[in-house]
Amino acid sequence: MPASDPDGSTLLTSEGVGALLSAAVQHAGGTLVSWALDHVDANPAQSTTATYSALVDWPYGRREELLGVSARASGPTDTDTAAEIFADGEREVAVWIYPQDPDLPGLSRAAYAESMAELANSKHIFARTVTPDDLSLQMIGYRPRRRAVVKVSAGDEIVYVKVLRSRLFDDVLARHRLLSEAGLPVADVAATTDDHLLVLRELRGEPLARAIFEPAEPCTAEALIGLLDAMPASVARLDRRPPWSDAVAHYARMVAAAMPVLGSKLNWLVETISQGLAPIPPGSEPTHGDFHEGQVHVAGGRVCGLLDTDTIGPGRRADDLACLVAHLSTIQRMNSAQEARVHQLIRRWVPVFDTRVDATELRLRSAAVIISLATGPFRGQEPDWERETATMIGSAEALVRQVS
Repeated sequence: MPASDPDGSTLLTSEGVGALLSAAVQHAGGTLVSWALDHVDANPAQSTTATYSALVDWPYGRREELLGVSARASGPTDTDTAAEIFADGEREVAVWIYPQDPDLPGLSRAAYAESMAELANSKHIFARTVTPDDLSLQMIGYRPRRRAVVKVSAGDEIVYVKVLRSRLFDDVLARHRLLSEAGLPVADVAATTDDHLLVLRELRGEPLARAIFEPAEPCTAEALIGLLDAMPASVARLDRRPPWSDAVAHYARMVAAAMPVLGSKLNWLVETISQGLAPIPPGSEPTHGDFHEGQVHVAGGRVCGLLDTDTIGPGRRADDLACLVAHLSTIQRMNSAQEARVHQLIRRWVPVFDTRVDATELRLRSAAVIISLATGPFRGQEPDWERETATMIGSAEALVRQVS
């Protein structure tokens, strides 16, 4: 790999990647008309994956396509070979055209109404037999080479299709069933497939992420703590997933690589957070691992659903509550009324969280999660990502200064 660009981040975010995209499209039988960077996942000095919105002329006509490219300092991996490998001087990169993601074999099925209708009928997912025209598909989230979620609607019936990596599928399903059997309000499993699709029925209620903007209290802080405390003790015997704070230096490097001007502030934050949390043991409470307002459903002022149980395992309750505080503190593009509402909730909920966990630990861990979230605006190539990133780091700094 070139010494000046070992992880490929410079190539994949520059005009130079155009030649690779053009070669890949030509190899597939098309002609690249135009392209624009869509999403970047960078792991400094290790690897970079990027996607590009492209316009392609095919023999049957012009189409918008999503192209993906992965570059690694160590060269292509086994799963990279499921894509097409192209060379650029000394570098080899993996290139694919969505939905042929080399790490998500089920995505090519989940992306099309025809194949989803066939799956739905064979697994009796909906109350009636459906045709492709009966289905509406919406991509809720796609993290290239990591995961995807597709919302599939058939009239009033809705399911969510989680597209998983093969090596994670059995573990994710087992964790989901563990909570279900313990009576936690997780979604019902509608179907599973050999290409690693987990089809879940829609939870009742509405996402807390939407309810926080409504005038009525969405739920109490005590109810959120109670939901977490209801997880069975067996969760604490699962493999440990390191808390977000353990990787604060890693995420700080990612942010600093995108915005060097924040480097000195990030260094101070990492040092202060790391020193403050160093004496605290890992913990052995059952934890969710990625607990935030998007993972909880509420109805009538009560908690009625829990999503994304992939990350459950032993930890500290402060890990989960800090994750929620961090997410609430970094919601983007709110109007003034929404911002006031969320700040009101934070002011009401955090003192309750402080009665359950150590207040200093809560703030340091919240700041660490915010730093991990601050990689998002650049990854998603949002129009004002520099300002949004700086604002997030400012929020992390404010939390740390409360206790340092």
